[in-house]
Amino acid sequence: MGNFSVYVEMIRIRFLMMLAYRTNYYSGILIYSINIGAYYFLWQAIYGSQESIEGMSVTQMTTYIAVAWMARAFYFNNIDREIAQEIQEGKVAIEMIRPYNYLGIKTMQGLGEGLFRLLFFSVPGMVIIGLAFPIDFSNSITVWLLFIVSIIFSFIVNTQLNLLTGILTFFLLYNTGLIRGKRVVIDLFSGLLLPISFYPMWAQDIMGFLPFQAISYIPSMIFTEGFTGAEIYSALGIQLFWCFFLIIPIQLLWVIAKRQLIVQGG
Repeated sequence: MGNFSVYVEMIRIRFLMMLAYRTNYYSGILIYSINIGAYYFLWQAIYGSQESIEGMSVTQMTTYIAVAWMARAFYFNNIDREIAQEIQEGKVAIEMIRPYNYLGIKTMQGLGEGLFRLLFFSVPGMVIIGLAFPIDFSNSITVWLLFIVSIIFSFIVNTQLNLLTGILTFFLLYNTGLIRGKRVVIDLFSGLLLPISFYPMWAQDIMGFLPFQAISYIPSMIFTEGFTGAEIYSALGIQLFWCFFLIIPIQLLWVIAKRQLIVQGG
């Protein structure tokens, strides 16, 4: 129980830290709204007189874009960069001898950051965007509950990929390029910029073997009801699979990393 209270306290501390800089997120709502607006007019032009493309209407596409970007505010975090910085500055050595799990603490800090963005960024942002653009909010409680479960899985998968990227700093020592590259890959292959169903079939087949679809595409398709019936539970099963599977490389790399720790600076 003592260790559990430490993790809960880390969530609270990170939340309060983010609260101190909440003005940045108010301006972020405006930036995201402009971004979503640009995508809206772009897709309006692409659709033209067509009622649907790949089974999605223009209203569904607008909703998909808005939900994908606002959900990103929840699952996105910078713990990979924080781990890399602590390794480079030598602070990780102190963190690792403290009476808690280092990776667990980083996960809780990411959760605190995500909860702040959810309350102060995503929720008010969706309200503003819903007033400005034709967003189709589902009336089904079941859809909302499944969406909530899905974005929780999104957070877990994205955080695990961040942990993997951060741990690689133990071996690479300087990891900035990999972190930037990882973010580009996730934005491109997770369905954030373009629904995966819009890619060529050969690309969809490849993405089916990758964890990125579990981050943005699945929750957005659930919310827009692009997935129905058994498709929803199959998609949630994919997310759940990656949540458990990614634990394996994380633990293996973590064991090896601790054995060859080289403290820089500090």
